[in-house]
Amino acid sequence: MAEHPKGDFDLSRAVWQRAEGDTSDSAVEVAFVDDLIGMRNSAEPEGPVLVFTQAEWDAFVAGAQDGEFDLD
Repeated sequence: MAEHPKGDFDLSRAVWQRAEGDTSDSAVEVAFVDDLIGMRNSAEPEGPVLVFTQAEWDAFVAGAQDGEFDLD
């Protein structure tokens, strides 16, 4: 279990998902466990996991949809 100030993200219960059709070696994967959302790089499955609360996840998704993270 990964200790985290937001709560415990139980890696043993994580079911990692990626965007439909993404078969790349290095994809962003997410897992929803209880009230927390984990995000990792599929190329490093034993590497670090970013942990979000539902409110943080919602803000992240809304920002992505609004183009907040576009590089142009």
